[in-house]
Amino acid sequence: MLSRRIIACLDVRDGAVVKGVRFESLARAGDPAELARRYNAEGIDELVVLDVTATLESRRALVDTVRTVAAELFIPLAVGGGIKTEEDAAAIIDAGADKVGLNTAALANPSLITTLARRYGSQAVVVAIDAKREGDAFRVYARGGSSAAGRNTVDWAREASERGAGEILLTSMDRDGTRSGFDCELTAAVSEAVPIPVIASGGAGSFDHFHDVFTRGRADAALAASIFHYGTHAVANLKRWLASRGIPVRAIAPTADS
Repeated sequence: MLSRRIIACLDVRDGAVVKGVRFESLARAGDPAELARRYNAEGIDELVVLDVTATLESRRALVDTVRTVAAELFIPLAVGGGIKTEEDAAAIIDAGADKVGLNTAALANPSLITTLARRYGSQAVVVAIDAKREGDAFRVYARGGSSAAGRNTVDWAREASERGAGEILLTSMDRDGTRSGFDCELTAAVSEAVPIPVIASGGAGSFDHFHDVFTRGRADAALAASIFHYGTHAVANLKRWLASRGIPVRAIAPTADS
């Protein structure tokens, strides 16, 4: 059984980390470079930086922010938000990112997934899917969760995988920022449909939530923001707890009380 990854997410707006609830009411949560430095020391497995208003404001992801964050890390860094072209992706990779995340641009131009996978390898291409429950189905939303994309989540995940994506970053818009638990039904549906890793996002609030999404949700990785940013849970403690319950995790950083 492969080790499950714990990923921290930095939602960035105007050079600062922000966090909201269900993609709304964004509030400042810290400095990107400082948080990156802290997570690197605490043993987070990977870091994701999302420029949350880049697509809405029709601008490219903040290359300077990516560069300062990458300088603090010795772990993989994925960056998304405002990446619309091969040139945009190249700028992010050149700034120090290991992976690029596509969301709205992939929906508008699915061939971009294949183009980037051929240039950088599938492992460097993450397709982010923002999903909302509508009746018995999960629908895809674009433009920072502001508009329906007219796609079924499972079908779009399958197509993204077939086009060359190396991972799916799956966010439950219903659970985002609520700390009420990951949407395990959504995560399992996508995980069972694609042969590539699925990163669960939206709703982390307790250690049990991570255990649930790794077991019932069949996620390969779990992403969280606010519970890490505000010190609700320490990464090392979470990993120890998961390991004690049979979930394989990557190396655990020492803590002051260990």
